[in-house]
Amino acid sequence: MYAWDFTALKPYLPLIWQGLLVTVVYTVTTVIAGLMIGLATGILRTTAPRWVTIPLRGYIEVFRCTPLLVQLVWVYYALPVLIGVDMSAATACFLTLSLYAGAFYAEIFRGGIEAVDTGQWEAGRAIGMRRGKIFRRIVLPQAIQVMIPSFINQTILQLKNTSLVSVVAVGDLLYQGSVITAASYRPLEVYTAIAVLYFVVLFPLTLVADKVEQRLGAHR
Repeated sequence: MYAWDFTALKPYLPLIWQGLLVTVVYTVTTVIAGLMIGLATGILRTTAPRWVTIPLRGYIEVFRCTPLLVQLVWVYYALPVLIGVDMSAATACFLTLSLYAGAFYAEIFRGGIEAVDTGQWEAGRAIGMRRGKIFRRIVLPQAIQVMIPSFINQTILQLKNTSLVSVVAVGDLLYQGSVITAASYRPLEVYTAIAVLYFVVLFPLTLVADKVEQRLGAHR
């Protein structure tokens, strides 16, 4: 019978915390970048002419319909060859995760904007507001209420997606786990501890998502 020994991980605690920090930093920065990309893309998808929306649709579908791992490997190894620019693993991971998140956030923004009744636009125009002002003051605040649960769910997925950066040797939590496993020969303890840490970070977010969803549902 296997003898569990979590005390074997004690010498590696600094590595584990370092990996967790990298994971959280990647999540926060790529979520912020993804939201900015998603907002711009989502707005253009609902307001821009067809010659603009077609390439944007192409970007969204490419990132939504191909595995994130393939995108990560392609951006790190193939893109620098095509454009002739050296790219560090950290930059490639940030770029890929941001674009990937942006594609999903764009659809959330688009869906939220289109969910707002067209009468809101007409009401704004009736009192002399310009299109941009109607969007900022009337449409977007209502749309964001609809989007919040989807934003939280996508952010939870984004945190788990950051584990793929270990494939190109970026020192996130999973990568540090593989390093510790190679040094301690305790894979079960290492990956159990990593799973617990992911759970501890993500579970409060799922509770927040449930609360927000219930609250928004109660106000509809």
